[in-house]
Amino acid sequence: MADEGLRPIIVKRIKKGGGGHHGGAWKIAYADFVTAMMAFFLLMWLLGSTAKGDLNGIAEYFKTPLKVAMAGGSGSGDANTVLPGGGKDLTRQEGQLRKGENDVTSKRSVRAAQAELEKAERARLDELKKRIETAIDSSPTLKQFKNQLLIDITSEGLRIQIVDEKNRPMFALA
Repeated sequence: MADEGLRPIIVKRIKKGGGGHHGGAWKIAYADFVTAMMAFFLLMWLLGSTAKGDLNGIAEYFKTPLKVAMAGGSGSGDANTVLPGGGKDLTRQEGQLRKGENDVTSKRSVRAAQAELEKAERARLDELKKRIETAIDSSPTLKQFKNQLLIDITSEGLRIQIVDEKNRPMFALA
């Protein structure tokens, strides 16, 4: 009867699993190695199969890659090709000139061109001033405030001032 009061002791032993999947990191390292080798052999093949002029262009590109892209010209693949080119130059639009091409406008002095530009700007500002004054005169709402709107042309452009009845500015200067 003494055995009846004792309950059996059950010990549960949990078997831990393995470390999970392992051993795949070598595949990534191998893929990086194969990619590097492919790039190396591609470079060796290109160097062995290109002409002297193309080699100079490739060398110039790797020395200063942005210089060739921005400036163009020599070193940007200017060697002769198998197929001769022809037709229009699609890199330029109508009205663009090549470097070194002379035009009548380039022979004018800078001062004459600048004076002509200022004259055209002045005419444009005069026309704009007239259009604004006409719009003010035609609007009954704005017509009553015509003496409080000052419009004049300055060296910076067209200045429109809103003043009160005592000819003082209504807003702080910017």
